[in-house]
Amino acid sequence: MTQPLARALSIFGHPMLVLPLAALTVALTQGERRTALAMAAGFAGFAMLVMAFSWWQVRRGRWSHVDASAKHERGTLNRFLLAALVAAALLVAWRGGQPLLALGLALSATMILAAMLTARWCKLSLHLAFAVFAALLLRELGTAWMLAALAFAAAVAWSRLALQRHAPRDLLAGAVAGGLAGFAFWPLAARMGG
Repeated sequence: MTQPLARALSIFGHPMLVLPLAALTVALTQGERRTALAMAAGFAGFAMLVMAFSWWQVRRGRWSHVDASAKHERGTLNRFLLAALVAAALLVAWRGGQPLLALGLALSATMILAAMLTARWCKLSLHLAFAVFAALLLRELGTAWMLAALAFAAAVAWSRLALQRHAPRDLLAGAVAGGLAGFAFWPLAARMGG
């Protein structure tokens, strides 16, 4: 029972799910349906781009699996994600109209950069970083939303330990990275007039 539950939590706690769901939830509860629709299309396109890149790496024989488990695979994926997130943030900022999305993409790129910079000492848990970041984004909707999402982030942390994908220090590093991004988001958004 433990392994299937841990796998399910790990899948549902994947960064490509938790952050887009949090952003869409905020947009929809604020009545911004058109923005949410545009974001959903953008997130889906980004996810397809990442999956295509991962599939291409496996097809070329550079990776053993699309989940990029080996250290050299993670490094390649993180470099790709960093470039893609920076490009997406710049594109969204240049097009205008969605400064909060551009900020979220930029902070996401910052968390990827943190994982790259700390890779020598730990395998920063991006699952946990993005789950904590998403939970803190939901603070705007009320404390209950944020606390429920933080409880889910704790469950994701447990799953990463149960699946032996991370050590406790990796989870701590991920929680710190996600916490810094999450606590920075709304003050930065207020400065931007968002």
